[in-house]
Parts: sequence; C-alpha cells; structure tokens
Amino acid sequence: MKLVTFIDRAGPRIGLVDGLEIADVCRADDRLPSDLVVLLCSGPEGLKAVERAASRAPRVPLSQVRLAPPVRLPRKFLGLGMSFRSHVQHVRLKGGELPAHQIWFNKQVTAVSGPYDPIHLPSVARELDYEGELALVIGKRARHVRKREAAAVIAGFMVCNDVSVRDWQRRSPTAMLGKSFDTHGPTGPWLTTADEVPNPESLRIRTWVDGELRQDASTSELIYSFAEMLEELSTVFTLEPGDILATGTPAGAGSSFSPPRYLQAGQSVRVEIEGLGHIENLVIPEPAPPICDGSIS
Repeated sequence: MKLVTFIDRAGPRIGLVDGLEIADVCRADDRLPSDLVVLLCSGPEGLKAVERAASRAPRVPLSQVRLAPPVRLPRKFLGLGMSFRSHVQHVRLKGGELPAHQIWFNKQVTAVSGPYDPIHLPSVARELDYEGELALVIGKRARHVRKREAAAVIAGFMVCNDVSVRDWQRRSPTAMLGKSFDTHGPTGPWLTTADEVPNPESLRIRTWVDGELRQDASTSELIYSFAEMLEELSTVFTLEPGDILATGTPAGAGSSFSPPRYLQAGQSVRVEIEGLGHIENLVIPEPAPPICDGSIS
C-alpha cells in the first residue's frame, strides 16, 4: 500500500494511492483515523480496515489536493550520519575522522514538512545544504530489537531530504541545531508499506538541484543494515509507531564540492528513490515570523 496524508476543504486525512488517484478511505469508513500515526498504532487490523474501505471509497485526483507529510506528528525524527560508503570515502579523502559506531542525531519534529512544500532559507544561514535519503517509519513499539526481528518493526519507507544548515551544524557536536530548522525535513510523497518494497537495501537514490544531478547512488552502499540500525537505537530507547529514521545520504551534497555549492533562494531540489516516488521542494527566503500579541487561544 501507498498511504498518503492529503488536505482538501475537509482538512487533513489519510488515503490510499491508486494510480493517479487517492482512495478517500476515511469517507468510506468514518471509524478510520485521519492521522497515520494513530492508524499505525492500531496494528495490522487497522491496515486491513484501510484495504477494505479502499474498495468502496470515492476517488480524489492527486492533482486536486495538497499532499502533507505522510507522518505529520512523529514522536521522533532521527537521522544517521556517515552511513554511506561513498560519503565516508569523501570524508577520508579530506582527512576527516571516521566514527567507530553509528552516529545518530535528532531533528526536531517541527522540521517535518510536506513532499512539495517550500524549504525556508533561514535569514541566519549561509550554508543551506540538501541530503537525499531513504527514511524508514516504525510500525510498532519495540525495545531491544534483535536483528532477526527488525523487519517486523518497520511499517514502510519514504523519500526524505535531510536539509542541513552546515554553519549551524558546526555550532554543536550534536548537529541538532543545523538539522532542525522549520521546513528542513520534507518527506513523502507517501508511506510505501514494507510488503511492497522487497529489497529496500538495494534502491537507487538520486538528487537533482535545478535539474542537475548531484547525487546518484544505491542504498546497497549503506554501511549498516536496517536491522543493525534498529538494534542500536532500541538498545537505548523504545521505538514507537510513526517514528521517522532518516538513514543517511550518499556523496554529492553541496558541502562536498570545492568550492561548496550551497542552496540559494529560487532553486528547486528533487529527491527520487526507486519504487518510492519523489519529493520536490522550492527554496524560498524564510518568511517573517508571525506577530505574537501575547494572547493564548
């Protein structure tokens, strides 16, 4: 299944992608939740209910709705650094230190944005960068996951751009500040369930900036398997339905060029992963913040 969160006049809700249309399953069955995290929490029965509703659901053209991030309100949004062999090779050539273990960082969940929403160029940023990545979404609560159990924990996969502000990333060894600006976590265009992705560790991933191919690799270049990632994280804390794990980027980010080729307002970034679709986001200047009058609504 390709589960999508879309927005029309009735507000946001989940649907099932069927070609160029969306099966509006919430209209067919008003017992279904409008939020994908809630659906994942209901387990396999929730997904079966979506399939049953899809057969009688009204169809909505994809072109007539706005696609929201599939997981609008994840509890966690984590990213893995230095996970592609090509990226590590680039760091080695520049004389950088290579980590002995997996290096995870936190992206604040307010960074989450939709597959075609704009990316803000912060007024305080000089080095805005792109990172095309495969994101996996957790499907059930899990702690101390063994490698052989990992596949059962994954709900599915999405395309992600781990947008990074490099000058702010260097301000702290955790990298959190440079990874967490609002709009710097576009994901989508939908959640492709794991049963439809037979070999997620061998998918072509490409990133274009204004039509110029910048990244072209395969998830087969990942140093760590998804099972190793889940084992590492769940040793420390509980993974929960809807958690987003961005699994790392290959060589070709803007910071890897000499001189660096950082993003500017007006540029468009497209990330495409084989079998999962694509996201495309226009870089715009950060809008002025809303005026706060001190009232509480």
